[in-house]
Amino acid sequence: MKCAICKHGETRPGKTTVTLERGGTTLVIKGVPARICDNCGESYVDEQITRQLLATADEALRAGVQVDVREFGATAP
Repeated sequence: MKCAICKHGETRPGKTTVTLERGGTTLVIKGVPARICDNCGESYVDEQITRQLLATADEALRAGVQVDVREFGATAP
């Protein structure tokens, strides 16, 4: 697909790092499957992956996590 940000690049399958912040919790998730623009590097995460990321963030928030770095798909410590 054409990149919505730069309007020049095409997106290709790859992996990205997503940082989520909510209610005092900062969660960094590495290795997230995404489509990455070959021109500007903007990443696009699909709806199913986004749902998984938000569920992981909700779990971390409920557990009282302040800062955590995780690999996508890995179970919580």
